[in-house]
Amino acid sequence: MKTAELKDTHGIGKVLDELGLSGIMNGATTGENWIKTSGDALDSYSPCDGALIGQVKQASAADYEEVMKTACKAFPEWRMWPAPRRGEVVRQMGDALRKYKEPLGKLVSYEMGKSYQEGLGEVQEMIDICDFAVGLSRQLYGLTMHSERPLHRMYEQYHPLGPIGIISAFNFPVAVWAWNAMLAMVCGDVCIWKPSEKTPLTAVACQHIIAPVLKKNNVPEGVSCLIIGDYKIGELLSKDTRVPLVSATGSTRMGKKVAVAVGERLGRSLLELGGNNSIILTPDANLKMAITGVLFGAIGTAGQRCTTTRRLIIHESIYDNLKASLEKAYKQVRIGNPLEEGVLMGPLIDKDAVKNYTDAVTKITEQGGKVICGGKVLDGPGYESGCYVLPTIAEVKNEYPIVQHETFAPILYLIKYKTIDEAIALQNGVPQGLSSSIFSNNILETEKFLSHSGSDCGIANVNIGTSGAEIGGAFGGEKETGGGRESGSDAWKNYMRRQTNTLNFSTHLPLAQGIKFDIGE
Repeated sequence: MKTAELKDTHGIGKVLDELGLSGIMNGATTGENWIKTSGDALDSYSPCDGALIGQVKQASAADYEEVMKTACKAFPEWRMWPAPRRGEVVRQMGDALRKYKEPLGKLVSYEMGKSYQEGLGEVQEMIDICDFAVGLSRQLYGLTMHSERPLHRMYEQYHPLGPIGIISAFNFPVAVWAWNAMLAMVCGDVCIWKPSEKTPLTAVACQHIIAPVLKKNNVPEGVSCLIIGDYKIGELLSKDTRVPLVSATGSTRMGKKVAVAVGERLGRSLLELGGNNSIILTPDANLKMAITGVLFGAIGTAGQRCTTTRRLIIHESIYDNLKASLEKAYKQVRIGNPLEEGVLMGPLIDKDAVKNYTDAVTKITEQGGKVICGGKVLDGPGYESGCYVLPTIAEVKNEYPIVQHETFAPILYLIKYKTIDEAIALQNGVPQGLSSSIFSNNILETEKFLSHSGSDCGIANVNIGTSGAEIGGAFGGEKETGGGRESGSDAWKNYMRRQTNTLNFSTHLPLAQGIKFDIGE
């Protein structure tokens, strides 16, 4: 396995200065104004080299209440701004992100551990969703319908919901916030963002970047809020009746807690939870192309994407050759500090994640599987943080408990199949249902995979991998993935309430279904 030399500096000091990150920072803002938070200091260490990047003073319940009151006060004014005017504010946010793409991308890489190229790609996702939202601000369409009653008109329209709670995960520390916030803001909602406590600095940086835009446009204080804290802040958001929608990204375990808390008050939840994604490789696949898709899907972000390729379902006729090709490809993967050029895989987020990785490797063998490469934690020069591991390939059966469970680490499971129907059944035979893929040039196989009896996932791809979704399509999955949809298509409707309107422009009052209700003269 190739290693990368770890340098002492990658210009992080300059990045922190450029993004306004210095000293012990406050952990809550209502837009332009930062609240002097009263909670304990939260240290952010880089998994790349173990260095302390910065400290954020966490928010207390009282700080949360101050943020929420400001957001609730801002909503009645913000919702009355014309949607294209709100879109203009989001357009300017996109331009600000363009200006800071490189330093923010570097900070994402350093604080989270993904490669610099992936960090830049994440900021580009933010820019792309801003562009999408700007167009959307002139396309918040309803429907017009014909009434059964004469001289009546029926139509549907959409109204803003109110304060939107956004709970994001460490693996996409900024993009998922933008997916939700930019759409919600053009819809007329205000946003309260609780980022992962594992990546607080990127969240603070985002608010610093957009604050001048808010000020320049006289946006009401409270439209874009940030509140940093532990799970207790998430509980406050989930239980708060002032928050009509909570959008939560993270583990299935976390999502179930959010769903229960929000459901008990009959609120709405938009859940993007675990994935256990597979690629089916058929005898008719372009295997050279497939190997690239598998490699990026399995080791990108060190296996810490919800769309990471975790299972490879391979036809028995090509299984041995493909296994050999994968082992060879894995040996070429350069592991090291993700800010180093040429590094393809950085560290896991922290030592807890490393323990989950090693526990999973142990369970593979205990449950009857076989580790054929990887399965070890790296140490020595360049790996002092203790968060670097070898990407792992294991031969397993789909029904093993460890395979049914999502392990957020670069572990790829190889599974044999005989028929395409068996392959699809294996693909669907897990509790999660986020992303899926098939590599095949056989149209009968690909169409079956996309049919009603095919993949049960929210995302089903042909001849591309499971990871790397574009913002134009709705993103999300089924079953234990939560059923939510974010980003493109008509996902904007999640952030609005639908209203049906009937207008009578006659001098009579006919009733629907021909009901007679005559009280006489």
